[in-house]
Amino acid sequence: MAVNFTCTYIALCCLALWSFSRTSGDLDVPSPHSTIEPGSPIPMNTNNPGVRKAARFGVYRYNNSSNDLFLFKDSQINKAMVQIVRGLKYMLHVEIKRTVCEKREHSSLDSCHFQRKKSLQQMLRCYFEVWITPWLHKVHVPVVHCH
Repeated sequence: MAVNFTCTYIALCCLALWSFSRTSGDLDVPSPHSTIEPGSPIPMNTNNPGVRKAARFGVYRYNNSSNDLFLFKDSQINKAMVQIVRGLKYMLHVEIKRTVCEKREHSSLDSCHFQRKKSLQQMLRCYFEVWITPWLHKVHVPVVHCH
């Protein structure tokens, strides 16, 4: 029973990783003779849709915990790694910038433009860890470090 569950779990994780990366085609997958161990972080293309979605979850978490009057939005993803652990764990280095949208407006970040006023512009470099369990439709962002 435990062996069947483990095999099923591994198969689901691989399928989830494959489906998240399938739309990009730019997944950096190690060769079959790689020394990377199973479960080790794998570099991902920063334009991968799964990476971009995970970065947005990190930004939402930052916005919910900051005292800033304005919302921040991801401006650039500098580095992305993914690891299969009870789902997909994204480790992201992201630059976020202050937008013109105030938090009380509850605007969609897609419609928010970056600040144009020099005195209000602000950019932060952030490290996010975003855990996505696609088959349970769960997202957890346990690590948000911005400076």
